[in-house]
Amino acid sequence: MSGTEKRSAGLRRDDRGPLVEGLPALPRSTTRELRTHWQKLIGSPPPGGLSRDLLMRVIADQLQEAALGGLPPAAKRRLAALARNAANGTEAPAGISIIRLKPGSKLVRAWRGKTHTVLVLADGFEHEGQRYASLTQIASAVTGTHWSGPRFFGLATSQRSTSGRKARDGS
Repeated sequence: MSGTEKRSAGLRRDDRGPLVEGLPALPRSTTRELRTHWQKLIGSPPPGGLSRDLLMRVIADQLQEAALGGLPPAAKRRLAALARNAANGTEAPAGISIIRLKPGSKLVRAWRGKTHTVLVLADGFEHEGQRYASLTQIASAVTGTHWSGPRFFGLATSQRSTSGRKARDGS
């Protein structure tokens, strides 16, 4: 085998055998065969309610990881850190950027002709003399429907393009 073939996939062609043979066979497999394949790859039976499509996707992922390797250790550490931070509420979900607020800051939002001012406290927020634990509670109180508080007050924006969307905020 030439060095070019080794470099092209990062492995020798014979190391990819289960992947090359296994992936095309998945759609032709019965659900029972997929469940058996899962058992062999993962070492435990699949959960009872998984759809056929999901069984195939997980098996394909396992085959690819076995043949091509998993994530690099640095990526695994980064994902673990993101998961910990998300569980602690210290980092925004993927694709969202949020501005951190200091106590004493004021947020101002016009909604349907009325200006709403929110005071940022050390342990929550104050709006119209009432304390709230989150901006989402205030946004819901103002609009009468569920809103993301950070989005309502312009603190979180999606990284997706919002051009061409009709304004939904009523202002």
